[in-house]
Amino acid sequence: MRAARGVVCALAFLLAWSARADDDEIETCLSCHEDPGLQKVFADGARQSLLVDRKAFADSVHGRKLRCTDCHAGMGEIPHPERQWKDAAEFQAGMRQACQSCHYNNYKKYLDSVHNRVLGEGGPAPSCVDCHGAHEISPPGSPRTRISETCSACHSEVAETYGKSVHGQALAGPNAKDVPVCTDCHRSHDIVDPRQAGFLLRTPEQCGKCHADPERMKKYGLSTSVLQTYLTDFHGMTASLSQNTAQGDARVTAVCVDCHGAHDIAKVGSSDSRVLKANLVKTCRNCHPGASESFPGAWLSHYEPTWQRAPLVYATKLFYQIFIPFVIGGLVLQVLLHLWRVGVNR
Repeated sequence: MRAARGVVCALAFLLAWSARADDDEIETCLSCHEDPGLQKVFADGARQSLLVDRKAFADSVHGRKLRCTDCHAGMGEIPHPERQWKDAAEFQAGMRQACQSCHYNNYKKYLDSVHNRVLGEGGPAPSCVDCHGAHEISPPGSPRTRISETCSACHSEVAETYGKSVHGQALAGPNAKDVPVCTDCHRSHDIVDPRQAGFLLRTPEQCGKCHADPERMKKYGLSTSVLQTYLTDFHGMTASLSQNTAQGDARVTAVCVDCHGAHDIAKVGSSDSRVLKANLVKTCRNCHPGASESFPGAWLSHYEPTWQRAPLVYATKLFYQIFIPFVIGGLVLQVLLHLWRVGVNR
């Protein structure tokens, strides 16, 4: 018992000592980094503020978990060892390496993203701190609206379009958790080029995560059969068969975003909806240039055929559901009877 108590006391002392050491280090660092005028001048003449907001850091997810040198390795000596960066991009690249020591899985995903590819080609693209912040990092998605606001820093036109859509308008309402934001469709760290056929062919699956959820759709009076009806028609079956073979940006078939839009999705009944009956021919002509005014009439939308809706289609479907098993069953019975007769004749 005494030995166990001694171990507990030793651990408590070590934790207290570690916390005190962390506090002392933070206070030492902030004695300089609370100065608003503290800056780093890069070789190209650009300047980077080195100000750290004490309260923002304390309230961040790292505030009581990390010491300054956990991220800024090699900066424990004062004055700091002299380091030269040619520009802000090179400085930020070093910060990405700091993040991977704790968040390696997300860092590895980022390496495969379109952002990292663009960055490697010398183009403008965000890194860890551009999306999460540096010292004021908050829990991901808190608040949920911040995700779209973060992406809008680079994708302002898309963000403006999204804000006017049925999803963007609902995001500001009380049911924001039901509404998709950028990372729900594009993911966060392993973002791929949305123009690639592989990404487009996965959109039915992405949309189905919400639109096939009975509990969520019940709130808004929306059908949950949209995904299933899509997958059973020509477009959906083609998309399913092509999902693992599509390459590049070659278009294979129409998916959700081709008919409903991507960032500019409107309510089905609104005048600017692409799938409103008055606008449907125009939508179809994006893939079928010669489509006539009656062309959309062959499509049942996302409704299952019934006696009340499309009775002829329903009757044909019902006929084949009975006829095909009957024919196959008859053939199987004929083969079995033939085999039985062969056995008897021997």
